[in-house]
Amino acid sequence: MNTGKIMGKVLIEAMLKLESGLHIGATESGLEVGGIDSPVIRDPITMEPYIPGSSLKGKIRSLLEKLTDKDFNKRSGKDVYRHECSDPNCQVCRLFGSAGGKDEKNMPSRIAVRDARLTPESLEELKHIDTGLLYTEWKTENSLDRVTSAASPRQLERVPAGSVFNLSIVYTIDDEQQAEEDLKNILATLKLLEDDALGGGGSRGNGNISFSMKAIKKYPKVFYTHSDERTVKVSDMKGKRAKEIEAGKHLSEILN
Repeated sequence: MNTGKIMGKVLIEAMLKLESGLHIGATESGLEVGGIDSPVIRDPITMEPYIPGSSLKGKIRSLLEKLTDKDFNKRSGKDVYRHECSDPNCQVCRLFGSAGGKDEKNMPSRIAVRDARLTPESLEELKHIDTGLLYTEWKTENSLDRVTSAASPRQLERVPAGSVFNLSIVYTIDDEQQAEEDLKNILATLKLLEDDALGGGGSRGNGNISFSMKAIKKYPKVFYTHSDERTVKVSDMKGKRAKEIEAGKHLSEILN
């Protein structure tokens, strides 16, 4: 069950590659006439596009809800439903957390998903693309009125296919027996996401992605409390036992 204690951390590092253009939208306020209808989210200082950790975390939570056949029993926003409960054995809520409610217990999230930033190599390539936009591309889409056949074109901004982001996920171990199943679920949802879509317009070809694993490292609690971290062994992890994972390995190879 979720105790809120820290018994250790597991760091999952991977490369996220765009197989098709990616659109994760930003606010559309303040757009100029004739500009892009739907811009991507950017770092306000560097103006580099990035993938918010909240977007990725929300997506993999939704996929795990479907993968484990959970009931969508809570409403968040207009016509958007999710699963949420206070069962300490629920694979979804113990991993992603649960706000509970008036008569239910809160459960802290065991997973933190960092914002994914472009690799230096991809950033350099995107600096030189000739699209009229900084690091991104235009995509014009049309929606048709099924009765009148009237077209309603709009401009969508996307990060181009081939771009690569650094992905980092941190898992907090507070129950050793559940940790193996939780980690397996994280990797399974990432694998499932490769056959789904990230961001907006997935049914129209956007957001097709793939992952290549860099490392999975387990940091014991003593790593953080020891006076000399060089004497503490940091082990790579596959399932329950320590094992090195080769850089660039595909998720399907790791799960098999």
